[in-house]
Amino acid sequence: MPSDERSNVVRKKHSMILEDRKTLTFTGIKDVSGLEDQKVELSTELGELTIKGNGLHINGFSSDTGELELEGEIDSLVYSESRKPEGGFFSKLFR
Repeated sequence: MPSDERSNVVRKKHSMILEDRKTLTFTGIKDVSGLEDQKVELSTELGELTIKGNGLHINGFSSDTGELELEGEIDSLVYSESRKPEGGFFSKLFR
C-alpha cells in the first residue's frame, strides 16, 4: 500500500488500565484470537497481544467499540507484530 493511502487509515486508540494485577480494561481491540484459562491472545491496533496468568476470563467485549474487560491473576503482557497468514505446511515446504 502506498504511503499516502496508509495516512488515510483511521486507527482507534489503544489503551489499557491494569488494576491490582486482577482486572484489565482495554480499548482498541480488534479481535480475540485465543482464550484459555492461562492465556488470552488479542489482536490490537498495534499488533498481537498475549496475556498470561491464571483463571483468566473475559467479562465483556464489544467488537463495535473495541472495548474489552479481562479478569484473573495477570502475570505478563507481551506484544508482537501482526502477522499475515502465510499458508500451510506445504506452501512453506515448496518455496
